[in-house]
Amino acid sequence: MTSLPIAESWFEMKRIGDDVTLLWEPHVVPLMRCNIWHVRGRDRDLMIDTGMGVASLREAAVNLLDKKITAVATHTHIDHVGGHHEFDDNLVHELEADDLRAPRDRGTLRLAEMNPAYVESLRRAGYELDSDLITALPYEGYDIDAYELKGAVVTEIVTEGDIVDLGDRHFEVLHLPGHSPGSIGLWEEATGTLFSGDAIYDGPLLDEIEGADIEVYVRTMKRLRELPVRVVHAGHDPSFGRERLVELADAYLARRG
Repeated sequence: MTSLPIAESWFEMKRIGDDVTLLWEPHVVPLMRCNIWHVRGRDRDLMIDTGMGVASLREAAVNLLDKKITAVATHTHIDHVGGHHEFDDNLVHELEADDLRAPRDRGTLRLAEMNPAYVESLRRAGYELDSDLITALPYEGYDIDAYELKGAVVTEIVTEGDIVDLGDRHFEVLHLPGHSPGSIGLWEEATGTLFSGDAIYDGPLLDEIEGADIEVYVRTMKRLRELPVRVVHAGHDPSFGRERLVELADAYLARRG
């Protein structure tokens, strides 16, 4: 039995600039609360990651969806691809395309159903995790135990160096493995903007979970450290600039390199 309050709204959003809007799920615990980035282009828009899929992202973002939109999976962890099934066009790295089509794990919102070793690794990394993964229900009658990660149609498979063309904006795909095998970033050299997914963010980085590889992550971090970024819009936590990027990369390399 779940005695959680009903959320007034499941998503919140904030306009970051003329072409970028941040959406997030305030009633998802911080560990799983990913940044969802809507990027407007002339010919198509991007929805970079889609959150947990507890409630409809398409319905929440309806005022943003006025042209063709591609949902990008920076990687296929549950907190980033829960809403991809709502979109007709989905982009993912070749190493994780099968996971987006058919998730290996249905997922859960219940702490008690999570692998204890996995939970302990999250706590060691610095996350507090002592309750279920949501702190409210999206609507009256929502069944937390019926939650399930759904597969999505994959329409665009990318790899290192591919270009994601929005007409007036062009993002280069950077393959940034370490957190997961097919983690990608989208790099716009013209503006110095990087959408980094979970390759780097301003919080405890996870490199001891299933699919992670510390040795590979070290190489990715060295690469990121040299990138001439102006702003990083990451998969979690606040955006940051080059100085903070270098600090975060150096801290990781000091610990793991």
